[in-house]
Amino acid sequence: MSNESTNKPPVWFWIVSVIGLIWNGMGVNQYLQQAYNTESFQAMYTSEQLEMINNTPSWATAAFAIAVFGGLLGCFALLLRKKWAKSVLLLSLIGIIVQMVYNFFISNAMEVYGPGAVIMPIMVLVVGIFLVWFAKKGIAKSWLS
Repeated sequence: MSNESTNKPPVWFWIVSVIGLIWNGMGVNQYLQQAYNTESFQAMYTSEQLEMINNTPSWATAAFAIAVFGGLLGCFALLLRKKWAKSVLLLSLIGIIVQMVYNFFISNAMEVYGPGAVIMPIMVLVVGIFLVWFAKKGIAKSWLS
C-alpha cells in the first residue's frame, strides 16, 4: 500500500512550485557568485557596496545560505509532494528574516544602496511568506504527503 496522496494537485500548484524553484535557484546563484566573488558579481556593484558585502558577518552570510538553499530544497519538496516542504520553507523564511534584520537594522545598507535597497528584500520576504503558506495549503488540501 502506498502512502502517496491520491488527491492530485491542480495544474497551478505545479506552476507555482516550478516558479518557486526557479526563484530560489536564482537566489542560490546569487549566493554562489557572492561566495566565490566572481567577476560578474563584482561588476554589478560599486567598490563601496563590495566593501560592505565583504564585511558582512558570517552569521548574516549563513542566514543568506539557509534562506536560498532552504528555499530551493523546499520547492523541490513541493514538486515531490512532500509535507516536509513546509518545515524547510519555514527554515528558509527564518533565514530571510535574520538576513533582513542585519540588512535593515544593523548594516548601513540603506545608505550604501539607497532607497531602492528596500524593494528586493521586501519581495524576497513576501515570496518566502507565500511559499510557507502555499506548502501549508498543500498539506491542508492533501496535495502533500
